[in-house]
This record gives sequence, C-alpha cells and structure tokens, in this order.
Amino acid sequence: MILPSKHLSQDRALIGVGADILEVLTRPMTVSEAWDGVRKNRASRPDSAVLPFDWFVLAMCLLRALGALDLNDEGLLVRAERKP
Repeated sequence: MILPSKHLSQDRALIGVGADILEVLTRPMTVSEAWDGVRKNRASRPDSAVLPFDWFVLAMCLLRALGALDLNDEGLLVRAERKP
C-alpha cells in the first residue's frame, strides 16, 4: 500500500501518489486545488491509474507523517521546510 509491489503499481502506491502531490505543490494551496492539480497531471499521463480521493487523502497523511507536508497559518497546504 505504501510502496509499490508485485500487485500494486507505482502510480497507485501511496509514495507515488505523494510524489504527485509534492509535484503540484509549487505554492501554498487548498486541498481542492491540490486534488484538481494531481488529477489533471495524472490525466495527461495515459498509463496512469484512476486515483480515488481516499487514496489522495491517505497519501497526504503519509506525507504529513514523513514531515514533507504541512499547513501554513492560513490553513493552506505547503511543502514542509527542511530543517538542518
């Protein structure tokens, strides 16, 4: 579920969906904006699987747990800053 396996392709694994989310997060945005951006990017790739919203949310939870995603003061999604 988190990592790709023999039965789960890379574009369905949560780490792959998380990469799609981080690719879209070039600026602070709402969850809806990120969802629309990820769906648009995945639709442009013909080999990409359909992404249900619950997998999108699980991938965001994984990114948050890994410290790669955060919320700013306005409640918008942002890439977490790396701390030395």
